Amino acid sequence: MAKIKKLFPLKALSLLFETLLKSSGKLPYLRFKVSNGPATQFKFLKHSTLVHRTDELANQTLVFHVEGALLKSCSLFPYFMLVAFEAGGLFRALILLLLYPLVLLIWKELGLRILVFVSFVGITKEKFRAGTAILPKFFLEDVGCEGFDIVMSYKKRVAVTGMPKIMVEGFLRDYLGIDAVVARELKEFRGYFLGLMEEKMDAGLVISECTHNIGLGCFRKSHDQKIFSHCKEIYLVTEAEKKNWQVLPRKRYPKPLIFHDGRLAFRPTPLAALIMFIWLPFGFLLNITRTIVFISLPFKLSMPLLALSGCIITVSKPEPTTASINGENKPGGMLYVCNHRTLLDPLFLSAVLMKSVYAVTYSISRFSEVISPIKTVRLSRDREKDGKIMKKLLSQGDLVVCPEGTTCREPYLLRFSPLFAEMTDEIVPVAIKLQVSLFYGSTASGLKCLDSTFHLMNPNPMCSVKILNKLPSCQTHNTGGKSKFEVTNHVQNQIAAALGFECTNLTRKDKYAILAGNEGIV
Repeated sequence: MAKIKKLFPLKALSLLFETLLKSSGKLPYLRFKVSNGPATQFKFLKHSTLVHRTDELANQTLVFHVEGALLKSCSLFPYFMLVAFEAGGLFRALILLLLYPLVLLIWKELGLRILVFVSFVGITKEKFRAGTAILPKFFLEDVGCEGFDIVMSYKKRVAVTGMPKIMVEGFLRDYLGIDAVVARELKEFRGYFLGLMEEKMDAGLVISECTHNIGLGCFRKSHDQKIFSHCKEIYLVTEAEKKNWQVLPRKRYPKPLIFHDGRLAFRPTPLAALIMFIWLPFGFLLNITRTIVFISLPFKLSMPLLALSGCIITVSKPEPTTASINGENKPGGMLYVCNHRTLLDPLFLSAVLMKSVYAVTYSISRFSEVISPIKTVRLSRDREKDGKIMKKLLSQGDLVVCPEGTTCREPYLLRFSPLFAEMTDEIVPVAIKLQVSLFYGSTASGLKCLDSTFHLMNPNPMCSVKILNKLPSCQTHNTGGKSKFEVTNHVQNQIAAALGFECTNLTRKDKYAILAGNEGIV
């Protein structure tokens, strides 16, 4: 064991072998073979050799370093910035950014402890959901294809990380199916994090019945000697090689990323975070300006002014038919059925139609109701009462409804409620696509009264509204004899096809149970 431990000053060895690798630059992986005797063998192996050893991997366990062998980026700052901003607030995030230059100058372990302390101290453990609701999206977007191929080729996988366990465990278990996560726990007192990590990891998790464990790590990354000493072979990848890794495409995610929370729509690197803080005062003033323009001016004037401010709304309408899309000479109003991307969806539709429409919602803050330039009506979640409300509104004019019942940021449609199919046969599907660069205008666990504020603080928010053809009579419930479920599924499929999205059977309750641990009642 003493001879094995002598092998593990990886930082010292890394300087020598990285120098050799820089001179050749061709072979990315270095193999350490540990034996009971004093002999130590070094051999370079190519990525393809390591991945395609399928027959040999059946009874072996891979012990891999998350930051060094799976993630493409070498910086942990973005993940701690996400925790600081989303769980701790704007002021905490600013402190973290200001301390980052100091973190770069000091010992790495001490720098990590500073990041942990600033991000977590005083955070309530019970309400902390960033590890399962926010961080997985950013981890997935940072996974390298090459590291992913190696990790997923093993049946038994144990992840080792220097980050707090509460940050990474949800991502590793839920999205990659990792068997065990070895990381330090955070200390707490009466339900609050102290911002301090335990001194040691529980190395017992990596001890298995397998006789041949494989280790996978990275040069210049600290590795727990006790954990990796259980490995008979250790492969290390250089940081230079990781820069050439390809980011894992969405279609290769082991589990689809459908729900995620948080306000930040970008990866908060130090430079990006600095730009965000510089932009915030201007963004807030821009939000106030856009809000005043939207609620005080008629659509014919507000649309050009919003476009000048960078808020772009595009519209696509079907070719005119014998029955006008506006429902002229028809009793009652038109029912516009759209997917739900943000709180402002009904406003965008009103703007492109150049007329005010009624909107029904399942959850909206009182503040948003007060400042809304169109009339909004809350639904009670009682089917009979909600049906009466919608029929009454339709008798007074056009109505827009989002049958998903909640927003979804990713290219998926949640299950549509079939209630709208029973209200009228004058149904027009509407497909809405949104693009933002800084902030998301929706949240599951945050303050919903700030949804419109965050959306309008984006420099160039873009919304594409595609109005589809009105449902023909043969495809309706009352006249065509279709069941309400057939009509609902037909409308959902039309919208999904227009957007290139995928339909799911997930509901509002599923979303809030995953992201916020509640039913989403405001």
